[in-house]
Amino acid sequence: MKRLNLNADLGESFGPWKMGSDEALLDIVGSANIACGFHAGDPLVMQRTVRQAIAAGVSLGAHPAFPDLQGFGRRMMSIPAAELEAMLIYQIGALAGIAQAEGGRVTHVKPHGALNNMACEDAALARSVASAVKAFDPQLILLAPVLSQLFKAGEAAGLRVAAEIFADRAYTDEGNLVPRSQPGAVLHTADECVAHVLRMVEAGGIVCASGKRIETPFHSICVHGDGPQAVQSAAAIRKALQEKGCELLDLPAVLAA
Repeated sequence: MKRLNLNADLGESFGPWKMGSDEALLDIVGSANIACGFHAGDPLVMQRTVRQAIAAGVSLGAHPAFPDLQGFGRRMMSIPAAELEAMLIYQIGALAGIAQAEGGRVTHVKPHGALNNMACEDAALARSVASAVKAFDPQLILLAPVLSQLFKAGEAAGLRVAAEIFADRAYTDEGNLVPRSQPGAVLHTADECVAHVLRMVEAGGIVCASGKRIETPFHSICVHGDGPQAVQSAAAIRKALQEKGCELLDLPAVLAA
């Protein structure tokens, strides 16, 4: 039996503008990556999402980003290391404060969007992310894509690192995500996502768009919460994994197993 975690990026509404179906996803996933106000979310959204996650028994993660509300954190930015690290500590601290007030605790950090993608390939940026997480709390788990510079930087910093694959994204032969600007980069249907995940579980690693297989351990599977098929896909993936004999747990439990 393989122990795995399902995670989703949540709390990405802002003011009266609503994104995703957080409550429905929280009944399916084991961990929530909650926006911290820089790419999405606001104090009330953060508070509401934390409350819902705690009630659902889902582990809490901070989902910090570049300061890019208009671009949803998906635009590349160049920010000096010291400033970026302060921004990350600020965001993690904001969510940790709300979690504490609600009787919960942040247990992991997962960078969002362009910050995550850039840190996967830029070793210096990856070190800045890992440094900020460690400075805030060295007991936090860094949730990082498999085979990435971010994963390596987390390990080098002495953090607990959970390796992540994406249910709804295609991979290049180098093990990176296919850029969203390219055809086929995003899988849109539940059936596509289920097939993609099961191929990777059976292969014990990444299955690239070309069919190439790269063996690598992984702990967590991300289902993006902002797509129209998110709930349907997450439910189908959960059902398929359980039918394959996988035990689905929150992130700390997977790493402790």
